[in-house]
Amino acid sequence: MPELPEIEAYLAALRPRIEGATLEKARIASFSLLRTFDPPVDAAQGKVVVGLHRIGKRVSIDLEDALHLVIHLMVAGRFRWNEEPMSVPKRGGLAAFDFSTGSLLLTEAGTKRRASLSVIRSDDLADVDPGGIEIADVTLAEFTDALLAGRHTLKRALTDARNISGIGGAFGDEILFVSKLSPTQMNTNLSPEEIETLFEACRSVLADWTHTRIAETGDGFPTKVTAFHPDMAVHGKFGEECPVCEAPIQRIVAGGRETNYCPGCQTNGRILADRSLSRLLKDDWPKHLDEL
Repeated sequence: MPELPEIEAYLAALRPRIEGATLEKARIASFSLLRTFDPPVDAAQGKVVVGLHRIGKRVSIDLEDALHLVIHLMVAGRFRWNEEPMSVPKRGGLAAFDFSTGSLLLTEAGTKRRASLSVIRSDDLADVDPGGIEIADVTLAEFTDALLAGRHTLKRALTDARNISGIGGAFGDEILFVSKLSPTQMNTNLSPEEIETLFEACRSVLADWTHTRIAETGDGFPTKVTAFHPDMAVHGKFGEECPVCEAPIQRIVAGGRETNYCPGCQTNGRILADRSLSRLLKDDWPKHLDEL
């Protein structure tokens, strides 16, 4: 799923292309995409784009007369840009938004249709905002309150959009690696010093990767938006050497979601139990780096 850095890269590419432009037509190919009916999509046509902003992991195209097209890409949704109107492909095509400056295509890989479009009035924007804090805009005390809202593992606490905005599985892994904290450690067990370390890691990782994503795109439009990047330290690096301690990166899978971590840097050498494999292997499941 595109996370805060990827969404910011999309916004950086879209602003010079559609701010000040007129939305001439919205062509919806998959009506499962729509999550609202009032106001209708047609109400947005003919409106000028006055800005763009991010709502968590959503993109909001802000139009005149206090209207907004709010798009959530979910896991497999992606944008494509073309200076001329383009047809919506039958396979994976969800919608096309034709502006006076070019056409923005929304696609989704796979067969599951999870991406969404909401046409929202300004007064109702809170309805599509999960409510999580923006890391770059809060104090350590505000971060602490959000992190400790409920009792959860650190990975879950960081990726709960109702508490903290913009972080998903990929950058959750990277943040915890930088913090040298286990993804399964409970948020309520952290010391004040560990919370501050985690706060600073969130700020630095998201800021650095946002800069990287935007810089890689340059004046172009993002075309390879994935949850993996070869320069990541642990995410998607199962079996590879940790760039710090050279221990093999490990993973656990729960609920179809993968977590990557370094046992040398984050768990004092302990191999975390995978819910499926550890039960299958039982006594053969390695519990420490020395047993790998």
